[in-house]
Amino acid sequence: MPMMITEMTETALRPVPSRFKRASKRASVEALMQEIGELTSERQRLRDLSAPPSKLERNRIRLARKQWELSHALIQRYLPADDSRAA
Repeated sequence: MPMMITEMTETALRPVPSRFKRASKRASVEALMQEIGELTSERQRLRDLSAPPSKLERNRIRLARKQWELSHALIQRYLPADDSRAA
C-alpha cells in the first residue's frame, strides 16, 4: 500500500508540566551532562540495592528533567541565530 502524504496542520501546544518548566538559572551543557551521569549512576545503585519503586520513580523524574533541560540547552547553544525572528 503506498504511503499517503497529508498536509501538516498547526496544533495547539500542550501545557508543560511544572516539573519540566525551565529554571530561571540555566545550567551549562557540560554541567547538565555531569548531573545526568550522576543520576544514572545513582539509579544503577538503587537497582542494585533493590530500592523501593518510589525511590526509583523520584530518580527517574529527576533524570528526565535533566535530560529535558539538556535538550533545551543544546538547542539554545547550536540553533543558528535568525535575525528575522528578532525583528
